[in-house]
Amino acid sequence: MKTIQKMFEHLNWANQRILEIFQNVEIGEQQLSLFSHILYSEQVWLTRLKGMDSLQMPIWEDGDITVCAKLIKQNEENFKTFLTEIAKTDLDNLITYTNSSGKEFMTSIRDILTHVALHGQYHRGQINSRLRVDGIDPVNIDYITFVR
Repeated sequence: MKTIQKMFEHLNWANQRILEIFQNVEIGEQQLSLFSHILYSEQVWLTRLKGMDSLQMPIWEDGDITVCAKLIKQNEENFKTFLTEIAKTDLDNLITYTNSSGKEFMTSIRDILTHVALHGQYHRGQINSRLRVDGIDPVNIDYITFVR
């Protein structure tokens, strides 16, 4: 559980660093779309982890910097609460959920939480690649930088 909590601390830190660069430079539509996708996906997965229906929730939704800042704050608070509440739960318990295509799956809490952390890092890497193409220095969001 300590590793998962640390991964989510990193996730929040990395999201905040991306937000800060977006607030200070002109960014393209693709970067903003990827970033809002990360944040909306975090909400969808948390909803699924809580056993609630996520079918009507957006995954790819246009957003702006203000919306992204709000989502970061909400997601950080909601995941902190969730991780605190499940601290004594067996992380290998299975969650049943329906994906955005309507297909039902069963996945462990551990695997879902790991996916959420890795999914965001994957897309933040895409954002950094696009920033570089646009002549903007990428944001250092490496885990090792976070723990230093």
